[in-house]
Amino acid sequence: MKNIERLHNIFLQSTGICTDTRKLKEGNLFIALKGDNFDGNKYVDFAIKNNAIHAVTDNDKSKDTNHITIVKDGLKTLQDLACYHRKFLNIPIVAITGSNGKTTTKELIREVLNQKYRTTSTIGNLNNHIGVPLTLLSMNNKTEIGIVEMGANHQGEIKMLCQIAKPDYGYITNFGKAHLEGFGGIEGVIKGKSELYNYLIENNKRIFINYDDELQINKTKQADVISFSEGNDATYQITFLKASPYIQIATKDININSQLIGTYNAKNIASAICIGLYFKVNPKSIKKAIEKYQPNNNRSQIINKNTNQIILDAYNANPTSMQAALENIKTIEASNKTVILGDMFEVGSTSKEEHQNIVNLLEKLSFKNMYICGNHFYECSTNTVKKFKEFSQLSEYIDQHKIENNTILIKGSRGMALERILDHL
Repeated sequence: MKNIERLHNIFLQSTGICTDTRKLKEGNLFIALKGDNFDGNKYVDFAIKNNAIHAVTDNDKSKDTNHITIVKDGLKTLQDLACYHRKFLNIPIVAITGSNGKTTTKELIREVLNQKYRTTSTIGNLNNHIGVPLTLLSMNNKTEIGIVEMGANHQGEIKMLCQIAKPDYGYITNFGKAHLEGFGGIEGVIKGKSELYNYLIENNKRIFINYDDELQINKTKQADVISFSEGNDATYQITFLKASPYIQIATKDININSQLIGTYNAKNIASAICIGLYFKVNPKSIKKAIEKYQPNNNRSQIINKNTNQIILDAYNANPTSMQAALENIKTIEASNKTVILGDMFEVGSTSKEEHQNIVNLLEKLSFKNMYICGNHFYECSTNTVKKFKEFSQLSEYIDQHKIENNTILIKGSRGMALERILDHL
């Protein structure tokens, strides 16, 4: 603990944490991490020579004891330092996890809370065993509320992240078919994500929940909850009005016209409203925050290109989010619709079944043009959906068969990088 206390004093004098010397800034505290394909210990001397205030390494060969601290484990030191800093700041921490919508929900909550508080949140989706500590260490004495996104693909990871961040509040967006391979099926997903609930209940902390989700209600019967619902008896009543294509939602006699599409995003907006109201943000300020928020990074973006309206949702995909996206585009009023889907990764042993389920749903919904791409989708049986094994085959086909005057959904896992198809539309 004395070592961490000393490092924390150095950290407070620094210009921030650096774990990658390519991004090193003068005065940074450099912490060397290592993985299967990299070893930050090789760059400790480089960091010091390039004006890092101090460096942490688990390589005991270093002799510069004035500017370098030798530890047993660089990653564990980063995590311990982040936990120490979190206690030092002693501010409310809101933790967000779930199978779908974590990042969008986190950004909405940040925009809402920023109307009243100085809020620091996870940057992008840096939500793992390294990203969570870096998020905590990005907070300072000006931060009034912290928002920490927690990601996981195995059981035990959320529990570990809670031990580092020690959240006072938590919200789980949903339990869906994401990272099935690592979690060992949907029951494993529910158990793994519920580790956030377990921590909050065990430590007498508070949980935000969607009261329209029976599973979440059952998981929080012993908890101190703040709830939102469209119909059930909840702390806050939040009503979904419509999505055509943008979501409209209402609360406390205020109608909110968002720039988000998809009925699946309605609950993400509702959770941000709930948390904002709990923290006493003025309803008019909540409306302002949500209405100005625009999605980016290939997450439910609407792009108008040539004669087409494109729904770009190519950041990631799993069976739950894929089904929701397809059901959503079916409800959009448009005469011609095209769907372009890419493989879903990390689905595990049920991959063949889950991809076939999506193809079956596609056939049932019957859009004007239906294209699927990737090794998994290519193995599916279909009579009406056009399939391509390689992206190059898909792009070449679209080059030769121009799509015009269509509403187009593009969705696939990150590894498919389906946003590349924009150049061919």
